[in-house]
Amino acid sequence: MPLTLHPDVSLAETDDGAVLLHQRTGRYWQLNPTGVLVLKNLLDGRTHDQAAQELTERHRAAPEAARRDVARLVDSLRAADLLAEPR
Repeated sequence: MPLTLHPDVSLAETDDGAVLLHQRTGRYWQLNPTGVLVLKNLLDGRTHDQAAQELTERHRAAPEAARRDVARLVDSLRAADLLAEPR
């Protein structure tokens, strides 16, 4: 199942990446351009491995480091209640 943002979360891209606003809590999260790249890949239905591959290709990241970075981002977004949980 593709990753989706929590229904109360809005995404606004900026010159420096993006800002996520959880409208119910009023909390903001800022993502750098690399975080936005990963999040967009995942929101478009790509797997964690595919998002990591994109990081590897665009930023010449080591594959294992890219996979860890993707997992950390998803874990952080989930912990902040910014992602919709699959039903």
